[in-house]
Order: sequence, then structure tokens, then C-alpha cells
Amino acid sequence: MADVVLDHTAASHGAAGQYEAPLFGAYSKKVGMWLFLASDSLTFGALLVAFSYNRLSNPAWPTPFRVESITNASIMTACLLSSSLTMVLAVFAAQRHDRAWTRNWLLATMVFGTAFIVLHGMEWSHLIHEGMTPFGNPWAPTVPQFGGTFFTLTGMHMLHVTIGVIYLGVIALRKWFLPILGAIWLVGFFVIPSDNVFHYGIHVLLVGLIVATVILFLKPKDYDAHDVEVSGLYWHFVDLVWMFIFPLVYLMSTKI
Repeated sequence: MADVVLDHTAASHGAAGQYEAPLFGAYSKKVGMWLFLASDSLTFGALLVAFSYNRLSNPAWPTPFRVESITNASIMTACLLSSSLTMVLAVFAAQRHDRAWTRNWLLATMVFGTAFIVLHGMEWSHLIHEGMTPFGNPWAPTVPQFGGTFFTLTGMHMLHVTIGVIYLGVIALRKWFLPILGAIWLVGFFVIPSDNVFHYGIHVLLVGLIVATVILFLKPKDYDAHDVEVSGLYWHFVDLVWMFIFPLVYLMSTKI
């Protein structure tokens, strides 16, 4: 009798071991990711509106970005666009059940994401060296909110990219990614000077390491095509947000 009940339960949900009914025929994790992205879009929307409002309401809004900054930001944009392509290829490989190429394309996506973070860090370091802080800037002292809005908007996006790289590392390498992430954190902690702002930012990797360790040891699993697709939704969202930040923050604040 118990076997009959179990068979009936598995059949009603489409597969044994799947306990929640799909919403509108969609995979439950995909629905959860869409809901998260919908809420996260409100956060970025508020930051973009705040930046735009401050810019429009201040005629003395600074334009500090010159050819070097625009070139650097353009390369960053190319990295994210390339990462979207490799992420799509990873999803296609996962749907073909090609584990090797799924991992390879995910690693390529992580490389492009890491390049974006490094280039963004270089841009931040350059601006900080010129005297820009979250509470002021050397180009327009009467508009101190430029630094705050810039660092908040771009910092939030860089945080999302960092989380995305860790997320993809867990999907691609599972527990093998933990020592790699730990080694990167240790190198960054001892190599980055203590007076550099990124000496504190490197601890984001430590938090990511702790969270990834808890997830991988409490619920170890072999991630399938659905998991790769869900991670792809997050990654494409992060890339899409940058397509708004790049023209609004950089191109419209270019030194002519």
C-alpha cells in the first residue's frame, strides 16, 4: 500500500523526489530566481533613479572621466558581453549533458567576470588616488554627492558580479572550488596593502567561502542543466544592469 502511495505521489509531481508542484510549468528554482531578480531590479532601479536625479538637479555635476577611463570601461563592457555569450554556451552544453564543456564555458564566464572586477578595481583605485571619496570629489566640491552615488551604484554592481563568479564556481567545480577561493582570499589579504580600500573588500571572498562551504557540505549535489540555467539568469541580469550603468555613469560624465 505504501508503494502505491509513493508511486502516486511521484507521478503527480512528475518525478520521484520532486516535492513541490511547478508554478506555471516552470522549474521551482527558476521561479525563485525570477522573484529574486524582480526584487533586486527594484534596488538597482532606485540607485539609478537617485543617480539620475542628482545629476539633473546639479548643473555643476562633474565630468571626470577621460579617454583612459572610457577605454577601461569599454573593455569592462566587452568582458561582460563576452561572458554572456559563454554563459549561453554553458547552458547549451548542459542541456546536451556535456559535462566537460559545461564546466569549460562556466570557467570562461568566470574569467571574464574576474577581469571585469579587476578592471573596475583599477578604475576605483585611480579615482581614489585623484582624491575622490564617498563624501566628495576634487572636480566639483559643491557636489559632494557625486562620490557617494558613484561608489554606491558601481560598488553594488561589482558586489553582484563577485557573488556571480563565486556562484558559477560552485556550480562548475563544487567542493574543488573551496580551496581555490580560500587561496585567492589569502593571497589578496596579504598582497593588497592595508591602506588600500580593497584590502577590506577582499573579505567579500571570505564571506562567499563560508556560505559556499555551508551549502556544499549541508546539501552536496551534482548540479544539472536546470541549475546551470538558473545561474545563467542571475548572470545575464548582472550584465543587463551594467548596460544601464555604463552609459549613464561613464558616457554621460565624460570630459570633453
